[in-house]
Amino acid sequence: MDFNEANLLVLVDYLGKTLSPNLEERKSAEKFLESVEGYKNYPLLLLELLSKDGLEDVIRVSAAVMFKNYTKRNWRVVEDSLDKIHADDRAIIKERIVDLMLKSPEKIQRQLSDAISIIGREDFPKDWPNLIGEMVTKFQSGDFHMINGVLRTAHSIFKRYRHEFKSQELWTEIKFVLDNFAAPLTILFEATMQLAQTNANDPSALKVIFSSLVLICKIFYSLNFQDLPEHFEDNMDKWMTHFLALLTVDYQLLKTEDEDEAGLLEQVRSQVCDNVGLYTQKYDEEFSPHLKKFVEAVWHLLVNTGPQPKYDLLVSNAIQFLASVADRPRNKELFASPDTLQGICEKVIVPNMNFRKADGELFEDNPDEYIRKDMEGSDVDTRRRSACDLVKSLSKLFEGPVIEIFSKYVKQLLDEYSQNPAENWAKKDAAIYLVTSLAAKAKTQKLGITQTSELVNITDFFNSHIVPDLTSPNVDDLPVLKADAMKYVMIFRNQLSTDILIASVPLLVKHLPAKSHVVHSYAAYALERLLTVKGAHGGPAVSKQTILDGNIKELLQNLFSVMDQSGSEENEYAMKALMRTFSLLQESVLPYVSIIMENLAQKLIVVSKNPSKPHFNHYLFESLCVVIRSTCKVQPTAVSTFEGVLFSSFEKIIQEDVQEFIPYVFQIMSLLLEMHCVGVPDVYMTIFPFLLTPDLWERLGNIPPLVRLLQAFIEKGANQIPADKVSGLLGVFQKLLASKSNDHEGFYLINAMIEHLPQNIMGQYLKQVFILLFKRLMGSKTTKFVKSLIVFFCLYSITYGGSSLIEMIDGIQENFFGTVIEKVLISDVQKISGRIEKKICAVGLTKILTEAPVMLQSYDKFWAPLLQTLIGLFELPEDTTIPDDEHFIEIEDTSGYQTSYSRLMFAGKSERDPCHAVADMKLNLAKSLEKLSIGNPGKLQPLISSSLQPEAFNFLQHYLNAASVTLA
Repeated sequence: MDFNEANLLVLVDYLGKTLSPNLEERKSAEKFLESVEGYKNYPLLLLELLSKDGLEDVIRVSAAVMFKNYTKRNWRVVEDSLDKIHADDRAIIKERIVDLMLKSPEKIQRQLSDAISIIGREDFPKDWPNLIGEMVTKFQSGDFHMINGVLRTAHSIFKRYRHEFKSQELWTEIKFVLDNFAAPLTILFEATMQLAQTNANDPSALKVIFSSLVLICKIFYSLNFQDLPEHFEDNMDKWMTHFLALLTVDYQLLKTEDEDEAGLLEQVRSQVCDNVGLYTQKYDEEFSPHLKKFVEAVWHLLVNTGPQPKYDLLVSNAIQFLASVADRPRNKELFASPDTLQGICEKVIVPNMNFRKADGELFEDNPDEYIRKDMEGSDVDTRRRSACDLVKSLSKLFEGPVIEIFSKYVKQLLDEYSQNPAENWAKKDAAIYLVTSLAAKAKTQKLGITQTSELVNITDFFNSHIVPDLTSPNVDDLPVLKADAMKYVMIFRNQLSTDILIASVPLLVKHLPAKSHVVHSYAAYALERLLTVKGAHGGPAVSKQTILDGNIKELLQNLFSVMDQSGSEENEYAMKALMRTFSLLQESVLPYVSIIMENLAQKLIVVSKNPSKPHFNHYLFESLCVVIRSTCKVQPTAVSTFEGVLFSSFEKIIQEDVQEFIPYVFQIMSLLLEMHCVGVPDVYMTIFPFLLTPDLWERLGNIPPLVRLLQAFIEKGANQIPADKVSGLLGVFQKLLASKSNDHEGFYLINAMIEHLPQNIMGQYLKQVFILLFKRLMGSKTTKFVKSLIVFFCLYSITYGGSSLIEMIDGIQENFFGTVIEKVLISDVQKISGRIEKKICAVGLTKILTEAPVMLQSYDKFWAPLLQTLIGLFELPEDTTIPDDEHFIEIEDTSGYQTSYSRLMFAGKSERDPCHAVADMKLNLAKSLEKLSIGNPGKLQPLISSSLQPEAFNFLQHYLNAASVTLA
């Protein structure tokens, strides 16, 4: 793509069309830009547009967004794939982008700053060492627009230090950054604080200055997260003096009228609380001289900060700082006074646990966010969660007094509620929140609460205060308390008796039609969690019979009715509860399958038009899988009914290229095809050529489900696959084999072809397959590849015979099989893992040893060592060692969520044993040796006696005795 005016105009035109309200025009423009992004100069043309005079701002911003997304998609070169960015373009981008970013208006600056951080994540510091120096020089410019651009970019690059695992590479990078950035940052911080004092009466100047201070404080946190740097330890007094000033000096001109959005002052103070909290947690000894002043400053700040939402993060971080202090026994004296404890409870904890007007608005207007914060454990930045953390920290040192104080508060709140329930319902909400939060001493996401304190008796509190809300006839009355009650059942599910859980099920079902989004979501969530609780004997506490004895029809109707309500059309909790119900009921869903499938299929049609809720979509497909499995287990012929219901939707998803759903569709098609007893139906064969389309294999998320679907085609309809398509299958195999990440998928495919396709069709390709395998072995060997290769050799031996394997390998190079025995089989068979894989290797090696005459002729010196290796496979532990210099992705690591692929648990492929005729591998070896001995009288016994190690010899003798075999 030439760098000229004509191409700039073309890009301007298409960028304009991407903003069109016309969907077709917009999609067409996006597809064009995607099609040309691999051309040389494309990113440079985008950058050129950003500084082009006379161009509309909206086009320039669009170009900046396009450039950022381009770097996000293409800058990282994925292993085994081509670099989509020309080397010259990479160099020029890094040369120009910092200056361009700093000179750009803020909207464009933010996009380019993000792009720099994306590039920096891959190239800095090794391939972009001058980035820091180039940015630091701008600190001296005095231009805060430019300085903030540098700080924003630095924050974007450095913030990953907060979550990266410690490594030598990370330490080296952080040291490089500290050596070049820490001192200039400290100088800038001091100068900026001085400017804040100088401009204390200038609101516009203060806003610019504090926008810099927010970023400086965030960068401080990132650079100090992994360890305490020497520079910051040496300059701690400077930093802490200014931090304390930011918490205590009253910058009245920065206070805003907005009650919801945090202003710059709140942002700076909340980050300062984060910073000193970090020092308290990780560097408490070095920080101890400053601790008391910060505790006093934060306490004063909390007592004087209002309940408005704009202060939420500040209050949360401030309380978290106090919790960090209280968590350390060395600070016990700071809180030991009964008056101090009482003051913390009265003035900090209880006020921040109250249900505020803002919480009510969130409950009504943004229920998904309310649920995320309240139920899903994502409320780390809420006042309530921080207050709970503070109580838990205090409880470690003062459990008795804290329990006593809060027991009184719980009683007081419940008494106030009982005097006027309609008016004082928020008092009960606070009491339940105190109990659900503070009674928990330990919890997990999977099991809920696992250990409780003595704050209340969990069962008594349930009977006295939870049951009334669950049993009241009006499901829409006092919805916050309804939600609290269901949350109580959910989180204490392992402390409540099985009888209580069973009795709760119909109460939860009754609340599913509630108008409140939060209430019906909590009902579904709690119901789903109850179905996962294990009873005393290991089975489910809420059994299948319990559900069958209830009203299944009402349960299913009410769960589906949740998704009929406005705002809950894609309610993930309801869909997950349906999935869990189907999983529990299994074949008992049969009477309701038609109505279930009608609802699920209709939902699939709707969501495929605009997939927006990944969890909902996943549970939808899981639900389809579990219904299909449960039904076809009892009625195998029902598979065609499911195909009739689903295939029109699947066809549309594939035609419209709904990328998020295609991997799911392939998995369900595999599941359905595997359930056919004989042959592949015509409806599947029509799409077979499409599955070999190269573009389909470019998306990483498609690879595992596509391979499985091709395996199903090969296993079920080997004779139906046209001979001219075998080369296409081998092309897919070759592509996968070249990838260290996906080579195991290539082996799944070639193994299926070896096992099922007729030898007369495969024969012409086999030598080339082996050549490809040996090229990869010589050029890019990994443990995973070698393990897969050994299984392939052994499966080939089982299918075509040991002699055929040896002839094939020796046909590539004379006497090459001896090298394979020594360097591959003997060297690495012990690394084979997996029951089926070990069995394939055992049976395959047995065939090589006992059915290939050449093994006792040209390769006789390897016969006994290979037998020794086979006995080791039976008797020795698996060899899990990996070469120090090797990095690879294990097979199980590839099955998780990647791009648009997530493995469906209920679509799981049944483990298939190609050696099912061999019941006992050791007995099989003994019987096979007997046959070989009869054909070679007097040869085996001396070979075995003289060559096997004593322990292996004894094991073999035991196999022979068990099989009543005596070698001739």
